Amino acid sequence: MAYVIGEACVDVMDRSCVDDCPIDCIYTGERKLYVHPEECIDCGACARSCPVDAITWDRDLDPSEPDSAHIADATAFFYQPLPGRPSPLREPGGAAALGPVGVDTALVAAIPRQGTP
Repeated sequence: MAYVIGEACVDVMDRSCVDDCPIDCIYTGERKLYVHPEECIDCGACARSCPVDAITWDRDLDPSEPDSAHIADATAFFYQPLPGRPSPLREPGGAAALGPVGVDTALVAAIPRQGTP
């Protein structure tokens, strides 16, 4: 289990969480950040530093809450091929070495852009 970044991060991506993550497990999509569910050590540093309260421990999310969809979405980001990529990212070994991925999952891509009617 791991921390999960919810919809409040979409189009914000403050990156304070990235700076505070001691193991470099927060990856950058196009419009949202994603915590790798296998690399996360559940330390909570990211959640404490998030200025928009977008990060929650996955065990604290009730299945009826909208952000609970982001649990499966984080898994999809790493273990299903993303648009324009032939294979899944899987365990890339750290966000800094991989760099920005530049695409998001279908869930995030379907969210209307902030400030767009």
